Amino acid sequence: MWEYTDKVKDHFLHPRNVGEIEDADGTGEVGSLACGDALRFTFKLDADGRITDAKFKTFGCGSAIASASALTEMVMGKTLEEAAQITNQDIADFLGGLPREKMHCSVMGREALEAAIADYKGEAPPSVEGEIVCECFGVTDNEIVRAVRENNLKTVEDVTHFTKAGGGCEKCHGKIQEILDQILAECATEAPAAVATPVKPVKLSNIQKIKLIEETLEQEVRPSLRKDGGDIELVDVEGNLVLVRLQGVCSSCSAAQVTLKDYVEAKLRELVTPDLVVEEVAA
Repeated sequence: MWEYTDKVKDHFLHPRNVGEIEDADGTGEVGSLACGDALRFTFKLDADGRITDAKFKTFGCGSAIASASALTEMVMGKTLEEAAQITNQDIADFLGGLPREKMHCSVMGREALEAAIADYKGEAPPSVEGEIVCECFGVTDNEIVRAVRENNLKTVEDVTHFTKAGGGCEKCHGKIQEILDQILAECATEAPAAVATPVKPVKLSNIQKIKLIEETLEQEVRPSLRKDGGDIELVDVEGNLVLVRLQGVCSSCSAAQVTLKDYVEAKLRELVTPDLVVEEVAA
């Protein structure tokens, strides 16, 4: 059973901006009824070039409805350039996280937005290019490559969660694995980006300790939690007691305490000082 945040449930049960703008400046359609998910997204610009109205119609699951509803709220008041920066992870984060198996719904929202912006500009949407890899859901190699690179996907199962590719007859699993292997090989040959690793002093002042805790959470902990739709906020540091607040899917996960102790606390003890104790505070 998947766990949904209260915000996902709210946008599913009470979706915002349902419908269609008849004289829309931009219209984007992605998915298909045959594939089980379809989304039509429309927007209207004001005289200053900002999105003043956005609506959606969708055929899909609760996560698809919630993602499309969230997207309409996220783009309001933005210029097209600002709206184009919205990623599928941004949509998931806006909802407090999505189950990994439902991340393809946020991807569909991002693609519908891109298609609508391309329609306004008189261009072809980026998702139409490429060779079909998954016949069941009409997913191209370019779509898979983009999802893998943007979301740091590692397995065929990951690709299915984010694109639905491979979720039908599974005949394309071999091709998906080839794409994964090629991208991973390319990444292995690229020069690794410089990552600032916290250096543990022999004796830490309070200021040094707090700074290292902040750096470790930002560089080591948060990226891992965000991959699964979660997040963490540093609330306070009292001596060796680190008070945090789990967010997104982590806030309602049954294994939250395991994550807190076996991962967050262990990582802080490794990179800051072994005396630290991590505790969660209520929202």
